[in-house]
Amino acid sequence: MCLLILALAPRITPSPRRTAPFDWAGQALAVVGLTALVYGLIDGGQSGFGEPVVIIAFALALVTLTGFLAVQAKTAHPLLPLSLFRPRGMRIALFGGFAFVVGWYGTVFLVSLYLQQHLGLPPMLAGLAFLPSAVVSLAGNLGSGPMTSRLGTRLPALLGLSSMTVGLIALMLVAPSGSLWPVAGLVILVGAGGSVAMPALIGVVLTSVPPHRAGIASAVLNMFRQIGGAVAIAVFGALIAAPRPFIPGLRTSFIIAAVLGGLASLACLGIRPRPDAGSHQ
Repeated sequence: MCLLILALAPRITPSPRRTAPFDWAGQALAVVGLTALVYGLIDGGQSGFGEPVVIIAFALALVTLTGFLAVQAKTAHPLLPLSLFRPRGMRIALFGGFAFVVGWYGTVFLVSLYLQQHLGLPPMLAGLAFLPSAVVSLAGNLGSGPMTSRLGTRLPALLGLSSMTVGLIALMLVAPSGSLWPVAGLVILVGAGGSVAMPALIGVVLTSVPPHRAGIASAVLNMFRQIGGAVAIAVFGALIAAPRPFIPGLRTSFIIAAVLGGLASLACLGIRPRPDAGSHQ
C-alpha cells in the first residue's frame, strides 16, 4: 500500500506553502504535557494513583498544558490557533473523533485480551477474529463519502457513532457469557459505525475553518484522535490490570467508552445540516 501511494503521489497537485516561524515553545510544552499525562495514567494504573511519581506527572502535565494554552493565546504564529475551537461544528467533530478512537482502540485492546485470556484462543486466531470488522469497516469508509455528499454530514456522523455506542453496550452485556461469535459480531458493529462516522466528521472539520487553515484543522483532529487512543489504552489497561478482576474491569471500560460514544452521538445533533441536504432527505 505504501509503494502504491508513493507511485501515485506525484500526480497530486502541490499544496500552496505559507512560511511562518515555528512555535518552538508551544511544541515543547505540548510534548512535555502530553507525555506527562499519558505517563501518569499508565503508571498510575500499575502502581497506584497515590504514588509520588504519578502525582508529580499529573502536576507537570497540568502546569505545562496550562502554559501551552497561555503561549498559544499570545504568540503571533501559534502551533495550535485557539480560534479553531470557536466554530461549534469543529468542537463537535473533535469530541466525536476523540470518542470514536477511545471506543475503537479500546475495543481492539480489550477484545484481543478477552479472546486470549478469557476464551483461551491463540494469538493468531484472536487476530483473525478482527478480520471481518476490517473488511466491513473498509466498506463503511467507502460508503460514507457518497452518503455524506447526498445527505450532509450530520446523519452519517450520528448514525455511525450511535451504532458504535450500541455495539459497545452490547459488548459490555455479553462479555461474561464467554461466547466467541457474539463478541466477534459486535466488534463488526463497533468498527463499521466508526468507519461511517469519521469521514463525515472530517468533512465537518474542513467546512468549519477557512481553506487556508484546512491543514492545521485536520492535524488538530488527528491530535485529538491520538490522545483518545493513548488515554483509552492507559485507562482501560489500568482497569483490567492484576490484581483487579478482568471481566468487571472489561465491562467498566466498555461502559466508559459507550458513555463517550453516546455523548458524541448527542453532540452530532448540533451539526448544522447542509443547506441543500433537505432536498435529498
